[in-house]
Amino acid sequence: MNIPNSEPSLEEKLRGVLRLKQYSRQTEETYVQWYKRYVRFQAQVCGKMRHPQEMGAEEITAFLTNLAVNKNLSASSQNQAINALVFLYKEVLKLPVEGIAATRAKKTKRLPVVLTQDEVKALLTGAKGDAGLAVKLLYGCGLRVAEVLALRIKDVDVGGGKIEVRGGKGDKDRVITLPKSLLHPIEEHLKQVRAVFDADRRDGVPGVAMPKAYDVKSPKAAESWPWF
Repeated sequence: MNIPNSEPSLEEKLRGVLRLKQYSRQTEETYVQWYKRYVRFQAQVCGKMRHPQEMGAEEITAFLTNLAVNKNLSASSQNQAINALVFLYKEVLKLPVEGIAATRAKKTKRLPVVLTQDEVKALLTGAKGDAGLAVKLLYGCGLRVAEVLALRIKDVDVGGGKIEVRGGKGDKDRVITLPKSLLHPIEEHLKQVRAVFDADRRDGVPGVAMPKAYDVKSPKAAESWPWF
């Protein structure tokens, strides 16, 4: 009887280590894409696919130099690629990576673009509906896009005038004061969301996604109002 090969792929191992170390999903996808680009580049150079374990500093240097010289990538993107490959070798393959001497992309210094008060007012006035409320939360609370999209009912305390951000950048929690101008719009939004929630429960729609296998610990939480 043939026993199926259950050995996870390198991509699966990379994702597993990233999740174990509680990196964000965005970072996970970015690191996986850089790993794939690295392997594809080496396949083009050598004419065949090679496992990263068979490669090292020389191949990484060639890949990073290509990004800077031929792809004209920014310094920040090149640094992102370096971080991804160093993580792959150090944390997943358990191989040392030394002697990387790639041509580095030049970091361009530019003046920041700052909106005037009138421009900000026009932007916030023009943004309508759910997207408008999200934009106002971004501006008024200093939230990141991913943080706004991840907000749960239990995170928003209209009575207390605050928002609790869970697992923000660096997997850190923080409390933010809500602008008074947003309290009423949020109350109105919650009424609309409640109608959607009630309809989902009547129609037997599956519950929402839960963080870090919380649904195993509390199976009913995904269909509860606080987690919506």
